[in-house]
Amino acid sequence: MENNFFVDSENLSVQALEKKHLLENNPSARSSHMEYMQGMEKIESDICEKVLAHMDSYDYTKYTAGDVRAALEHEKCTIEDLKALLSPAAEPFLEQMAQRAREETSRHFGNTVYLFTPLYIANYCENYCVYCGFNCYNHINRMKLSMEEIEHEMKVIADSGMEEILILTGESRSKSDVKYIGEACRLASRYFRLVGIEVYPVNTDEYRYLHECGADYVTVFQETYDRDRYEQLHLAGHKRVWPYRFDSQERALMGGMRGVAFSALLGLSDFRKDALATALHVYFLQRKYPHAEMSVSCPRLRPIINNEKISPLDVHEKQLCQIICAYRIFLPFAGITVSSRESAQFRNGIVKIAATKISAGVSTGIGDHESKYSGRDTGKEQGDEQFEIDDSRSLDEMYKDISGEGLQPVLNDYIYV
Repeated sequence: MENNFFVDSENLSVQALEKKHLLENNPSARSSHMEYMQGMEKIESDICEKVLAHMDSYDYTKYTAGDVRAALEHEKCTIEDLKALLSPAAEPFLEQMAQRAREETSRHFGNTVYLFTPLYIANYCENYCVYCGFNCYNHINRMKLSMEEIEHEMKVIADSGMEEILILTGESRSKSDVKYIGEACRLASRYFRLVGIEVYPVNTDEYRYLHECGADYVTVFQETYDRDRYEQLHLAGHKRVWPYRFDSQERALMGGMRGVAFSALLGLSDFRKDALATALHVYFLQRKYPHAEMSVSCPRLRPIINNEKISPLDVHEKQLCQIICAYRIFLPFAGITVSSRESAQFRNGIVKIAATKISAGVSTGIGDHESKYSGRDTGKEQGDEQFEIDDSRSLDEMYKDISGEGLQPVLNDYIYV
């Protein structure tokens, strides 16, 4: 498949020189994306084999309107039904899918919508992923917050009323090691009832340590389940190793985490196959670890700093809605998160149908929550953002809008005894 992410890349001298330097000096750039690097834990699991078998054989052009009608009539959605619901044949049935998804959501989640906010504590990265604003060859303002700065950011967020936080870093062990992330989790547990982490994949014992530090759940984006496309997009760094990333959620559960979240970044490859693989990744792991909480995110590719030449494979809002409805019908008990990458209008609509969790008061930059929450320049140094967001509503605005839709915004539903 042609790499359509950089137009006329050979004419971009800086980029060409960086790629040349990369290939000559970075061993990970020359290694196979399917081979584990030193220190990476390999677990025995059949989940990957099952997911890939279905994805690789998925021919969504063969499904008909009759297949879609049958899928919607079945009380329990099978894997074959899911394939039909993700196919082009299902696009004319979006209204019926939305109605079925709304019924499933109401049955299992009532009218509640959970709110959280992300906190980026560092944007240093050792990976070369061509679509990401944090990639190691992107010339952005890098920053790593000290523990004092992290606590200040957390206090600003907690004072807004938020009770769940998601801690994120760039993927750099040298700048943001596991101990640093663990210390941030310990701080977070003082201010928030629920703490999630979205950091580079680690081994089982390291997930266990982070859980002991206060992390409740782990989010890992596979980005794309297409191995060939993955190799084209991840040119260097530990993230280049596809199977190690795939097994992250299972290692996290083996390490004692209460919950895990999954996602493909829609637009990197064939979105229908990526959506199928994401749903099946959740499905098979849920059956292996029935005690665990599972959720799925549905992000689309967004613009990044210093790269206006990204040309993603288009995933339109109607197609995104189709994917989310199919997720809900197939995975009735799973949480579904729709990020601030999407517009306020889309998010307001999808929470009435299938989504159960959305972020509020979002910043994808480093150290800028105080300035964003207060609306004034604090004069403090800040790190650049990973990508542009679309929905910048505050917690208060989000709370009011959700309530106005007749839904119940929830900040936390856990009680620790």
